[in-house]
Amino acid sequence: MTRLVHTVGTEQTISFALEHMQENKIRHLPVLRGGRLVGVVSDRDLGLVAGLNDVNPDNTKVEEAMTPVPYTASSDTTLLEVLQQMTEHKYGSVLVMDGTKVSGIFTTYDVVLLLTKSLQD
Repeated sequence: MTRLVHTVGTEQTISFALEHMQENKIRHLPVLRGGRLVGVVSDRDLGLVAGLNDVNPDNTKVEEAMTPVPYTASSDTTLLEVLQQMTEHKYGSVLVMDGTKVSGIFTTYDVVLLLTKSLQD
């Protein structure tokens, strides 16, 4: 799990979010409105919306590309449960919540790291 979570606001543009992702080498961003989680967006989501004919990524808001109900888990949710949910629903990320605050993000990349480490042991 990554504890230093980068976020984006609903009113920021697709271009801003894509640039932020590229600079930080990340593929998922929790989307906040007034400091509260309202969605999640991936680089794939942003690229898909930005590629539509009538969309200007410099003017279109992140809110237009986000998934409004992201999968969340608490820090005490078991790894097995998280992995089962990710597999069943094909989630690319899980937002780890501490109450109403995003305290981490667990992605398919983290799964690969765990698998790699377990195979090395």
